[in-house]
Amino acid sequence: MNIMDFNVKKLAADAGTFLSRAVQFTEEKLGQAEKTELDAHLENLLSKAECTKIWTEKILKQTEVLLQPNPNARIEEFVYEKLDRKAPSRINNPELLGQYMIDAGTEFGPGTAYGNALIKCGETQKRIGTADRELIQTSALNFLTPLRNFIEGDYKTIAKERKLLQNKRLDLDAAKTRLKKAKAAETRASSEQELRITQSEFDRQAEITRLLLEGISSTHAHHLRCLNDFVEAQMTYYAQCYQYMLDLQKQLGRCFPSNYHCNNNQTSVAPVPSASSNVIGSSALTSTSGLVMTSPSNLIDLKEGSGSRKARVLYDYDAANSSELSLLADEVITVFSVAGMDSDWLMGERGNQKGRVPITYLELLN
Repeated sequence: MNIMDFNVKKLAADAGTFLSRAVQFTEEKLGQAEKTELDAHLENLLSKAECTKIWTEKILKQTEVLLQPNPNARIEEFVYEKLDRKAPSRINNPELLGQYMIDAGTEFGPGTAYGNALIKCGETQKRIGTADRELIQTSALNFLTPLRNFIEGDYKTIAKERKLLQNKRLDLDAAKTRLKKAKAAETRASSEQELRITQSEFDRQAEITRLLLEGISSTHAHHLRCLNDFVEAQMTYYAQCYQYMLDLQKQLGRCFPSNYHCNNNQTSVAPVPSASSNVIGSSALTSTSGLVMTSPSNLIDLKEGSGSRKARVLYDYDAANSSELSLLADEVITVFSVAGMDSDWLMGERGNQKGRVPITYLELLN
């Protein structure tokens, strides 16, 4: 027998096997043939593996979205990964925002309050960007890669063996059907021999599949360790971000009052200090210099009246435009109300200089 004849016979045998399986499968669907059921333990293992695969895919996909919200960037990383090449490093959103803030602060002037604050915020955003990059790298290595390896490796092997088991089961049931239909003794003997062979192959394949499926418990244990690594990476990231923002808040707090209220219905916004600050709006307290602050009723009198008062400046203030008056901490200026002015501002006067000043930067003196 030459190689050509061998290949032809093999193809004919494969075609016959495929046809036999197709007929058996169709008759089972139509209820015209019996089906060998898998034992309950094996069915439970198959169900557990399928459930693990489905949820692992969902968790993997959503974690990728969490770490990299940009779909185009994810596609690019996927292509580079398939090409076994390293994706080019790109600036992330916090780093880009940080650079914009630094550039803006530099142009406005590092010596101004706003420019200095922008630079400090920009530097913090860039540190957050670095922490974000580290979170992505750590999570990809310790969490995403193991999940992806299961989907693309272990589960593919399980699916392959499961398909083989299905084919061996169809061969077994087809052999049982042929044995039932056999009439002649010779045909019956041949069918019984075929049944023994298919039963043996089915049992062996069921055992192989069972052993693979029992490894799912080990997969869960491994994924649990990976999940713990992911949680620790997130804890580190959020702790870093919190510390960065805490440090930034302290830095900004040295420049101006820490609490601001924004009124979107007004054209100008004045900073409002915290409850512990010695500013207008607090109950009457004696300052360290021995001067007494005014109560809210005194402020109302000033806003409604036409008189002027002396006020001590609590913090440095850089005028935003020519209608405002720049202030130096601890200086004493004259303030008075002007009809139609925003409630958070007064008119300030120092010598021949005059301009609007935020009331939260002032302490009215009796």
